Amino acid sequence: MSANGRAAMRSPFQGVNVLDFSWVIAGPVITRHLSMYGANVVKIESHAKLDPARMTNFVGKPGKNKSLAFALANVSKKSVTVDMKNPKGVDLVKRLVPWADVVIENFSPRAMKSWGLDYGSLQKMNPGVIMLSASMQGQNGPNAMAFGTGPHLQGLVGLMDTTGWPDREPVGPGFAYTDMIGPWYAIAALAASLVHRRKTGKGQYIDLSQYETTLQFFAPALMDYAATGRVQSREGNRSHRAAPHGAFRCSGDDRWCAIAVESDDEWRALCAVAGRPEWAAHPSYATMAARLQHSEALERLVESWTRTLPAEEVMRRLQAAGVSAGVVANAKDISEDVQLAHRGHFAGVQHPEIGPYLCELPSFRISTAEPILVGAPRIGEHTKPVLQEILKLSDEEIATLEAEGVLH
Repeated sequence: MSANGRAAMRSPFQGVNVLDFSWVIAGPVITRHLSMYGANVVKIESHAKLDPARMTNFVGKPGKNKSLAFALANVSKKSVTVDMKNPKGVDLVKRLVPWADVVIENFSPRAMKSWGLDYGSLQKMNPGVIMLSASMQGQNGPNAMAFGTGPHLQGLVGLMDTTGWPDREPVGPGFAYTDMIGPWYAIAALAASLVHRRKTGKGQYIDLSQYETTLQFFAPALMDYAATGRVQSREGNRSHRAAPHGAFRCSGDDRWCAIAVESDDEWRALCAVAGRPEWAAHPSYATMAARLQHSEALERLVESWTRTLPAEEVMRRLQAAGVSAGVVANAKDISEDVQLAHRGHFAGVQHPEIGPYLCELPSFRISTAEPILVGAPRIGEHTKPVLQEILKLSDEEIATLEAEGVLH
């Protein structure tokens, strides 16, 4: 107990050692949540083949340690550089396996096996280890070896064919949306595996397919096809079950409000808010079926009102009347959002080369633990301390490895 009588806070992953081979976004987002809540995450990197996340979204002059994308996905971790093309580098990493409770990677299935770090090999070195592979399509099957990133997966899973305008090419979400889905399944599976090991002493292998996790969010279209044979495709902002439905221009420079009316009662409420009760009685708009049939004219009608007001005011009035509405926010709006500010969603961290930057906290709060926030590591920043503290290597041994290029 602490001096004030309260139990000392313990992070849920405190004491969990993670050997992290993941890169880009999807894998590092998994380990970011572990490191923020107490896990000791050692990220294996190489100067010879940089994590692609280190080579984008630079703050100032480009450099290995200047990527904001990397900085956001890798807070509170340690970076160790090892040349995995050098047999001595692979042997060195294998010496870290007995230390690890969890090993995580998101390569194609061939990578870890080529290094002798597949689950069967890890078990021989550490029988209680938990391994998670978060590959594109899982570890087995006819397409398991297919290589790809988030944008490729968005096409494969159907998101691109349903995102965009019907008379234009598929576009997909503006960001690698799939990278933000798989991590939640992975974290839940890892937490359950750690509980299982605590009870039984046994580790296990988690084979996560990012393809399959993303399909959960495509379920309505799949169910529609199974039930009716209809293949949903691009509809722009329209919906076959709500009208009006879309983003409507408001006053100001490029300001919009998203509105979704899903019943006749909501439509009458919108008409009352707009001060145009006659719209509700018009035969072209009085019923949902009529509104769907006259969507284009309906949208022009609604926008004739929304254009006269700020997006925030349109949202406020419609929400008060029970109509679903939300400002189409940009980065500035989100960074200044009062709800996010109240919950402390963004927190400042310091980086020696980037300087201060804002990091998103997990979207959940744990009453007994505060997130641990340390700026993302510079490449290889913790190589020597990790080798000294975990493997007990001497300065001379580390110097020899450096001279041989093992730590490149």
